[in-house]
Amino acid sequence: MGQVSWKGLFLSLFDYKTEKYVIAKNKKVGILYRVVQLSILAYLVGWVFVVKKGYQDTDTSLQSSVITKLKGVAFTNTSELGERLWDVADYVIPPQGENVFFVMTNLIVTPNQRQTTCPEVGRTESFGSQTPTKLGSVSIPDALCYEDEDCPAGQAVVAGNGVKTGRCLKDRDSVRGSCEVLAWCPVEKRSKPKKPLLGSAENFTVYIKNSIRFPKFKFSKMNVLATNNESYLKTCRYSTEHPYCPIFHLGNIVRWAGNDFQEMALEGGVIGIQIEWNCDLDRAPSECNPHYSFSRLDNKFAEKSVSYGYNFRFAKYYRDAEGIEYRTLFKAYGIRFDVMVNGKAGKFNIIPTVINIGSGLALMGAGAFFCDLVLLYLIKKSNFYRGKKYEEVKSSSRKSLNSPTLNENQSPDQLGGL
Repeated sequence: MGQVSWKGLFLSLFDYKTEKYVIAKNKKVGILYRVVQLSILAYLVGWVFVVKKGYQDTDTSLQSSVITKLKGVAFTNTSELGERLWDVADYVIPPQGENVFFVMTNLIVTPNQRQTTCPEVGRTESFGSQTPTKLGSVSIPDALCYEDEDCPAGQAVVAGNGVKTGRCLKDRDSVRGSCEVLAWCPVEKRSKPKKPLLGSAENFTVYIKNSIRFPKFKFSKMNVLATNNESYLKTCRYSTEHPYCPIFHLGNIVRWAGNDFQEMALEGGVIGIQIEWNCDLDRAPSECNPHYSFSRLDNKFAEKSVSYGYNFRFAKYYRDAEGIEYRTLFKAYGIRFDVMVNGKAGKFNIIPTVINIGSGLALMGAGAFFCDLVLLYLIKKSNFYRGKKYEEVKSSSRKSLNSPTLNENQSPDQLGGL
């Protein structure tokens, strides 16, 4: 028996299978087949060709250049700096803006620092009438001490400003003190203004010039209106009615990102300016327009976040008449703007068109295969339909024993003829 079965399997390799079409008078399967066909057709026409423009060749390798310039002045009057006028060279860092620029809106100034010894924690912060319980809550616990042994010489203060000298400085009748350090003294102030020092920066303007190019199609464009009117950029402001005016108010940018400028200016933050170019090059070049969106990128709204905002330090150095070096330390708070550009361009090409049409036809075949599975295996009369669809025909006989007999009112197609 084993040899016979292996022989039959070997001989079956030389059988030829050809399709046999059977018209199944089954309304449920027929409706299912038409629904599948219509669904595939709607997907192919609606999604692939209309929405995704599957008939186009695309270029996503966008080449972009961004240039930014700010304008605006502010006036301040503080005890550390006195009366002072701030212009672009003072509050914009770096002064030559590109796709990232920073606008200073608040600062802590520590003037007249020199390299000498002083307590790491200021006296008003850790000495005087404060109790030991309150001393434990200062922001630099590594600087607190009870005796000189708590301040090993040469050891840097963690999150501090200098190197310990080996002395523990105390006020009279104080249990705790502060380690003495070699640093730029007096150490940095830790209290900042309750209102942003440069709150008027809300009215400053920024010019964002963006040039883009799609190398595959050799297409270039700018977000600036092509005009010979020199006064246009001096008077226009960006809006949905003027998309080719690249002049933005900083206050509007922050508001469009869903934030209040004065609140954000106090601690600083990061704003993303997204410029998107989606160009259909089958249309006129004038219809390829930039689209702007704005969002806050630092984690201001994260739960239990203590690291939101944006700040850094810088100093300005000078020497007195005796040649002693001094500096004024600035801890600058402000808003960093990140300009991000992306996009794609598409143009008609016969190759993706043919590929997507072929994919649609293949899906049509898959739909027919699915309906065959339902017809031949999942309905009650599946055995009957299988008998009609599959028929063995031997070349030695003119007529298959399993072939149905035709009467004068029936055609071969109605019985599933070859």
